[in-house]
Amino acid sequence: MVTSLTGRVLVVDDEIDLARLIEGYLRAAGLETAVCHTGLEAVAAVREFVPDVVVLDLGLPGIDGIEVCRQVRSFSDCYVLMLTAREEEVDKIVGLSVGADDYVTKPFSPRELVARVQAMLRRPHAGTLVPSIPPEPAGRTYVMGDLMVEEASRQVRVAGEPVALTRIEFDLLAALAAHPGRVLSRRQLVEMVWDAQWTGDEHLVDVHIGRIRRKLGEDVVSPRFIHTVRGIGYRMGAGR
Repeated sequence: MVTSLTGRVLVVDDEIDLARLIEGYLRAAGLETAVCHTGLEAVAAVREFVPDVVVLDLGLPGIDGIEVCRQVRSFSDCYVLMLTAREEEVDKIVGLSVGADDYVTKPFSPRELVARVQAMLRRPHAGTLVPSIPPEPAGRTYVMGDLMVEEASRQVRVAGEPVALTRIEFDLLAALAAHPGRVLSRRQLVEMVWDAQWTGDEHLVDVHIGRIRRKLGEDVVSPRFIHTVRGIGYRMGAGR
């Protein structure tokens, strides 16, 4: 039996017919949905509608999806699912670098889009871990040198100073902190942070890790906290 989900979704796309189509599928899935068609409307709607997820087109008139995402991230930690008609990898990376959590390239299946939104609404959850890595109990505090990660309050501090992370960023950091010294593959992190059924580009993890590192003040050459294990994934802990 599938448990029904509730949540608020804001759809932002200047293609009116497409926006209405997405809205119809989301409403059919039981989600409260609002629609707007320009970047300026989107920023205002996030403040007024307070969505859990924003489905945001990259190519909007006025201010584009990149700028909308940048402004939204200054006051909201809602999930942002970016829509792009551009195939170039740089567009996807730029969208993620300003705070988007995931992306879908047009043309796409509306059912796939709804599934992505539902996956976001199911979070946070423990995820599906490989048998060799048991889940850690919720509400723990992890301390690595001058880095502190508090699960219960979802706070991160470096040398006592608070670090502002998005929900995706925090969950990625917490997943790594919960398994110090263990190498976690991109796929494991996707399943722990996004969803076991998520089928997008797993290199999305790399972009989010890059953002986390910058916010933690990590040295790219000699990181203190998050270490890259080439060809596999990432490890949290001292040493190289």
